Amino acid sequence: MEIRTIGIVGGGTMGNGIAHVAALGGHPVVMVDRSRELVQRALATIDKNLQRGVDKGTLPADEKTAVLSRITGAESLEKLSGADFVVEAVNEDREVKRRIFTDLDRICPPGVILASNTSSISITRIASFTRRPDKVIGMHFMNPVPVMKLVEVIRGHSTSDETWQTVRVLAEKWGKVPVEVHDYPGFVSNRVLMPMINEAIFALWEGVGSRESIDTVMKLGMNHPMGPLTLADFIGLDTCLSILEVLHEGFGDSKYRPCPLLKKMVDAGHLGRKSGRGFYDYERS
Repeated sequence: MEIRTIGIVGGGTMGNGIAHVAALGGHPVVMVDRSRELVQRALATIDKNLQRGVDKGTLPADEKTAVLSRITGAESLEKLSGADFVVEAVNEDREVKRRIFTDLDRICPPGVILASNTSSISITRIASFTRRPDKVIGMHFMNPVPVMKLVEVIRGHSTSDETWQTVRVLAEKWGKVPVEVHDYPGFVSNRVLMPMINEAIFALWEGVGSRESIDTVMKLGMNHPMGPLTLADFIGLDTCLSILEVLHEGFGDSKYRPCPLLKKMVDAGHLGRKSGRGFYDYERS
């Protein structure tokens, strides 16, 4: 089956980034979100990110226009009935994903692959919401999607070799490096990353060091591009908490127990950059 039109569910940070790279790769894209306002916001973000390439001289202005012309916004999943490949990129909420994949399974033709950008939820579980488990797969893009090369490709229990190969070729066409992993809580990326972030939060909570001290040690001592607390703010503290809860529940191991400080900050609405305040204050920047 030739993959021409790409459907994207969700126009947030990850969804608009995936739409960006798919359209840049030459595909017509239909990007769906809950309201016209959210769709317009996503399109404006793509426009702004493409303009950065124009300003840097890495993207011709006429190519920017062409890329934007390939993206159509919509407010209903029914608009994805003509898509050849669909990527879901909504919040890490199993019930929301259940509803979306149940609907997509009904709306999309049987041969269409349904991918999820989930960063921690079981692909096997998501596939069970459909009648095509062999055609359900994880495509965990890294943020920011237009910049980061890695795509963690997660095979569920029933994902076919044909589905994996199709996704591999598609990701490479989009200029990404697909890495095959299997369906365990947190996959590879977050199984390694989140315990480090969580331990940094524990170190802050216990008074081992200030936020600046902890981040500086990891940047200068471990050569990380940003400290773990800054990275947590960038990812979103609610997302970090959700992933840690999946790890804790999935493995039943106390080493994945989310730090109480992280829970308290999420309860307070201090979610990082997207809320204007997390471990650092972004409202004044």
